[in-house]
Amino acid sequence: MKNIYPLTNNIKKALSLSIVICCFLITNAQTVNRTNMEIKYQWNLEDIYSSDEAWTKAFQDVKDKTEILLQLKGKLGTSAKNLYEFLTNSSNVNKEFTRVYCYASMKSDQDTREAKYLAKMQELSQSIAVIGSKLAFMNPEILDIGKAKIDEFKKEEPGLKTYSMYFDNLFRNKEHLLSEPEEKLLAQASVVLNSPSSIHNIFTNAEFPYPKVILSDKSEVILDQAGYSKYRALADRNDRELVFNTFWKEMGLFQKTLAQQLFAQVNTDIFTSKARHYNSSLESALHEFNVPVEVYHSLVDNVNKNLPTFHRYLKLRKRMMNLDTLKYSDMYAPVVKDLDVKFDFDQAHELVVKAMEPLGRPYQELLSTAKTQRWIDVYPTTGKRSGAYSNGSVYDVHPYVLLNYNNQYNDVSTYAHEMGHALHSYSSNKKQLYPNADYSIFVAEVASTFNEALLNEYMVKNSTDDNNKISLLMERLDGFKGTLFRQTQFAEFELAIHEKAEAGEPLSNEILNNLYGDILRKYYGTKEGICVVDDLYSLEWSYIPHFYYNFYVYQYATSFTASSALAEKVLNHEAGSVEKYMQFISSGCTKYPIDLLKDAGVDMTTNEPFDRAITSMNKLMDEIEALLKKQGK
Repeated sequence: MKNIYPLTNNIKKALSLSIVICCFLITNAQTVNRTNMEIKYQWNLEDIYSSDEAWTKAFQDVKDKTEILLQLKGKLGTSAKNLYEFLTNSSNVNKEFTRVYCYASMKSDQDTREAKYLAKMQELSQSIAVIGSKLAFMNPEILDIGKAKIDEFKKEEPGLKTYSMYFDNLFRNKEHLLSEPEEKLLAQASVVLNSPSSIHNIFTNAEFPYPKVILSDKSEVILDQAGYSKYRALADRNDRELVFNTFWKEMGLFQKTLAQQLFAQVNTDIFTSKARHYNSSLESALHEFNVPVEVYHSLVDNVNKNLPTFHRYLKLRKRMMNLDTLKYSDMYAPVVKDLDVKFDFDQAHELVVKAMEPLGRPYQELLSTAKTQRWIDVYPTTGKRSGAYSNGSVYDVHPYVLLNYNNQYNDVSTYAHEMGHALHSYSSNKKQLYPNADYSIFVAEVASTFNEALLNEYMVKNSTDDNNKISLLMERLDGFKGTLFRQTQFAEFELAIHEKAEAGEPLSNEILNNLYGDILRKYYGTKEGICVVDDLYSLEWSYIPHFYYNFYVYQYATSFTASSALAEKVLNHEAGSVEKYMQFISSGCTKYPIDLLKDAGVDMTTNEPFDRAITSMNKLMDEIEALLKKQGK
């Protein structure tokens, strides 16, 4: 549910949860000046506030409203009316503060070099910390009321039922909540605790001195985030090796600083978990949404047991690329030569709309509404934040989507992905009251990867060219590689560095390189002679923003397995599957995420969804091999 308190946690979630980041997009062009992007391809932030002046007024108004909340301090347990009034007003303050924050955040993301909005973000962070400390009395005071009395209050004031999940979470987490002075201290520390992530974001997006290279066609290109993602996928092997080596050598010059940043983030996670009396930072991260730590460990174990399936994919890639030796720098190159289909954004939109036909006309119409009403910021521009995300936190407006669209099929798939997030947020915001509209991290990636599966199915089904089909099937397999295996690889690394730090061990750049490199080589079968991984690529940990989101990445993999199962049910026209899915994306956080997925048709406490995903992956490879055999290859 939406955190009523602490306010600082909810604002952070606006970045790490409702904003869902997809890093390392494959792109096809260098950035341009924002003034050259047609207005219809720019998101309309005026739907939030008409001007910066209106934002400033709203910011002051919401700060004033927080002072009113303090008038009920010490009185929450005296009557159902007082408790309901406080929770309603607190929820509204939370909603408005999130709105203020999202406007400044997205303005900053348009151009991360712009100091004006960076200053606004810093001002907001400081204000949030101050307000959070003032409201530190809330949870301890409500806990003192007791569950029995709150149940009586619900009978007197029916509106309190809106906060049932909040109460349930509060009492479930009772042993991890602190006294008012301690909660106040943690709230005041939030600005400092959020610093590692903020510093990493600014450095990698705005100040890292991206190198330039001269390619085999004599063109000089800059390896910024968009350029690196594009040129590492070049067909010419010498070019992509040049891109890989140049980029990571430049990144390596800063590895000590980046290691210290990551170490600071890990210690932030450990500090918070210890302060709240958890056994580990992993338990702390998963407990909020009532997800057993066994789910995390089971994912890592299952992926390791099924590395032979991943190695089959790598061997297939090697065969299709006609390589004697497969290298890690070959992972993003096209496997079908001379297939370079481009899709402008309008074409991409139409493809995504058609692919979503199994979900019904209302869902398709919402996609068109998002485009015409400018929910989406489409193209890469100078200084713009890299990657892609969906921000569904502006409850009373609509979701927003940031893209860096560059006409490749991967960009079409990313668009489908982010619109899955956006319509998940839109549906929950429309169906649920604000306190219950947010969805947990654990289910955040289900709707997005579900859309990717439907898009790929549509494209393969409607393709008449075998090479195109092979390319699309490989695109889906690349999704398994990038989401199920790669994100679990990240999750295994993230768990390892937290466990090392919790044991009092250091995390120098050498230690991080060795640890990441060992895991990377294990996944890519280096000992088995399947894929060569250069030592230089052990630096990859330094560039992954997800390591600053406190055990976020594993949910990409768990959500992928869940969405694969749900998409299969919908595409097979199983009775009630569409209705269950639409109910799922409209449910917000009215239940715990494990239970929401059970209602939708998948039980994530079992191995069944994972086993089905592996079966599906092998089926895709069977299809590709059959097509290759048909072509005499």
